[in-house]
Amino acid sequence: MSDLEVNKDFKPITLAPFGPIGIIAHTSNKEFVKAVSDDLSVRRKRRALRPDNKYANDPGYARDNYIFDTELIRFQTGEGKFSIGESVRGHDIFVITDVLSHNMELNLMDDTHVISPDDQYMDLLRILSVLKGKAKRINVIMPFVYEGRREKLDSHRESYDCADVLKKLYKLGVSNLIVFDPHDARIENAVPLMSIEMPRCQFKMTSTLLNCFDTLKLDKDHTLVVSPDETGVSRAIFYASHLNLPLSLFYRKYTGKPGQNGKIFEYLGEDVTGKDILLIDDMINSGNTMLRTAEQLKAAGAKDIYCMAPFALFTNGLEVFDEAYAKKSIKCICTTNLIYAPDELTTREWYLQADMVPYMGRIIDALNTDESIYDLINSTSRLQDLASQMKISDLIDEDETEKI
Repeated sequence: MSDLEVNKDFKPITLAPFGPIGIIAHTSNKEFVKAVSDDLSVRRKRRALRPDNKYANDPGYARDNYIFDTELIRFQTGEGKFSIGESVRGHDIFVITDVLSHNMELNLMDDTHVISPDDQYMDLLRILSVLKGKAKRINVIMPFVYEGRREKLDSHRESYDCADVLKKLYKLGVSNLIVFDPHDARIENAVPLMSIEMPRCQFKMTSTLLNCFDTLKLDKDHTLVVSPDETGVSRAIFYASHLNLPLSLFYRKYTGKPGQNGKIFEYLGEDVTGKDILLIDDMINSGNTMLRTAEQLKAAGAKDIYCMAPFALFTNGLEVFDEAYAKKSIKCICTTNLIYAPDELTTREWYLQADMVPYMGRIIDALNTDESIYDLINSTSRLQDLASQMKISDLIDEDETEKI
């Protein structure tokens, strides 16, 4: 399904731009940001040709490139500085950052240091300190929320990292923060005066999966949605409810016995025999949870298992997934290109990546004119439309079969 068809229900933009768009590429995601800028350029130039567009001649409305000339300098001490090569005054700035990128290195004294999420966050603060008081508005697009899994206090003797991060961004003048599929949406309670938008990736990932696997039938007789544990069941409920699929889950059962920290994972739900599985989680870290669940489902008679998560790090390497694929424990791992993915990952036969570039370009375009983006960032209606279209196509196929 084309992105033009996805956005067909949105009305033409009639609001005045907040200011000329400027994009700053932070960290190692420059290729992704360049693709977003190119997509935005095509959108704006196409719209500028419309005779009823009274903003087509505004300065900076339709550009070939929206990315600003910037430089992030690192010193051998580990310190750094950020500089901008052009004026940002009066601009609507979008800083696109990937705090999880791990392909950048620094020669630190006598050793090589891989730039960590902590380093990426500190660099983001440097960028914001330069923009504050100069740019007309500052927007930060942080697909994966830095410290997003530290959204609540487990003990008063632990740091409350996520709330501190959000408060610092607000104090540095960030007006809009855009994060994708956060671990817990309640993080916005830490900064009630800062706008936090939370676009979902479900539609793009589901449509990408269907485009690649024509044998996958999303109906209650052939497919189940499964959550690998009870903490992520809300995300699985979203898929199941809007695709009209049955929901099952694994839950932790505490045994009080040694081994596995005194707990086992038990399955609660429908029979999986002969059915395809959509295994849903918010991210793949080491992959142990996904692989454990997939092996249990496969042993119970499941057919093909499709693992879906917006973000994937594979901190324990890719070999364990190669083995699982070879054993047919998994059919596919579907993620997005919102964070850095090395070539050794993208070339794997079992890996599938949903392209989020057009989606992000559309979000920036809408925010720049203060357009309502509720329907745009919410996958509900589009997932329901997708399910309806699949049902209609099934009826058509059946009718054609009967004629034959």
